[in-house]
Amino acid sequence: MAHKPDAVTTWWRRISLRAKVTGVTVAVLALGLVIAGIGTVPILRNAMVNNIDTQLPAIVSTSQAQRFFDITIDNGELELSARENAPRSVDFVAAFYDAAGDPLAEVGGSDQASARPVFPTTFSLQKASLLGDQVITLESPDGSDFHASVSAQEVSAGNYYVQVVALPLEEADRIVATYFAVYTTVALVTILLAALLIRGLVTLTFRRLTQVESTAMSIAAGDFSQRLTDLEPTTEVGRLNAAINTMLDRVDGSLAQRDRTVQNMRRFIGDASHELRTPLVSVRGYAELYRMGAIRGEEDTARAMERIEKEAIRMGVLVEDLLALARLDEERELEIVPLDLRPIARDAALDVRVAAPGRTVTVIDRTADGERTPTAPTPITQEPAAPRRPGVSLARLRRRTKPAAEMPSIDFTEAEDAPVRTPPIVLGEENKVRQVVANLLGNARRFSPEDSPIEIVVSADRRAGRGMIAVVDHGEGIPPQIRDQIFERFWRADTSRARETGGAGLGLAIVASIVSSLHGSARVDETPGGGATFTVALPLAPPQSTPEHLLEETQPLQRLDLDL
Repeated sequence: MAHKPDAVTTWWRRISLRAKVTGVTVAVLALGLVIAGIGTVPILRNAMVNNIDTQLPAIVSTSQAQRFFDITIDNGELELSARENAPRSVDFVAAFYDAAGDPLAEVGGSDQASARPVFPTTFSLQKASLLGDQVITLESPDGSDFHASVSAQEVSAGNYYVQVVALPLEEADRIVATYFAVYTTVALVTILLAALLIRGLVTLTFRRLTQVESTAMSIAAGDFSQRLTDLEPTTEVGRLNAAINTMLDRVDGSLAQRDRTVQNMRRFIGDASHELRTPLVSVRGYAELYRMGAIRGEEDTARAMERIEKEAIRMGVLVEDLLALARLDEERELEIVPLDLRPIARDAALDVRVAAPGRTVTVIDRTADGERTPTAPTPITQEPAAPRRPGVSLARLRRRTKPAAEMPSIDFTEAEDAPVRTPPIVLGEENKVRQVVANLLGNARRFSPEDSPIEIVVSADRRAGRGMIAVVDHGEGIPPQIRDQIFERFWRADTSRARETGGAGLGLAIVASIVSSLHGSARVDETPGGGATFTVALPLAPPQSTPEHLLEETQPLQRLDLDL
């Protein structure tokens, strides 16, 4: 059983590493300064006291009584009378005793208010001779210490007196106190400056660990794209960073794969259940009506079967679209090859001919010459007596009012003063690109009047490295506020969600997914005069990778009208 850590351990674990290093270093420095101060103060005081003690023998060996008093002997007794020129202030304090040890007088001190020691009440000559040059300690009434020395002074033959000279230790204590105050101030300033300097050095030293910390915090917050940059293999931090990056790559890949799988599954299930609900309800409703006998007669039965068949067809189309999106979400590797957008546009126009015979479809090739604006359209109709045979080119299906002008050959070279002529040969997968064009044309047919024309515009921008194919309709158009949403799955501008007009909302989503997988882009703009223009841009194929047969266009069309 693991024991619970105490409060100190818990507190210590909560402190950051930089704070620990800084705090421990500053604490050691402060401890050293305190020890140095505490050890220096008594040494300094002892030196000052020893200095005072060395002054005492010189002072006490001189007769101080003669400096302050006139000495007279009356019947063998000493008498001291003050001298007029006696010193007013001295650094020491002296007491005088006669040979019998009785006190005679006290003199000295810097002023009257200065502390004075308490001298002995008696001090015999014998005791003075015993003490000799020894230093004795005296105290004042307020507790101040004095060091004193004793000597016997001869006045005349056989007449002696004893003098006790005391020096105060107050000066030494004052110097020590001043030193301690100055030392404490300097020590505190030193500790403060050292703390700031150590903090800066520790922060600088742990800078790479700080990057690891910030990266770890970002990863903990959910940003798995973060990576460490210092990968020096000779240092511990560099090797740690490399190991963390490797781990993050693996974790990020696993999480991304899991998220993609989960999201794709959820989206597929949610979209499918939502969109399949209505046709399934319709099929179930007709089946229940038939079971209850509400549908009677061949006409009613045929009508119900027709509705069930249409709903089943709609569900089949929806399932096919969902499966196409699911395959695109799997990000399977595509067969990217150079593709010419011109035959794709022409084939798509022929497909519209079959699906909507009443439509006028115009294919505009803006790469046939240097001009960006196409010439006026020339209607063309199919010859009734000449049925089309497989393999016959599109040029033989039209009848011109005047001969077509010979177009210049396509070249990849670019002259500074010549118009740019770039063939629309892009990198992509042919089936996917054809599906994109077919979906855009289906969208244009669905949301534009049946008698309005449709243009398929093929162009290329060599400087941008893009080949473009655009489907232009002349319907009601798309409001700017919803143009960013129309490429989302199951999103439709038709709020009524009528199946006959609105579709399932997957066509443009398939376009966006395919174009994204081909590293292209899709956008919608407003058609001049009304309508919507859907433009798909794909990367141009480099010249060296383009097959020669794609560069050979015998009769490039400026404009092809299919008035069908």
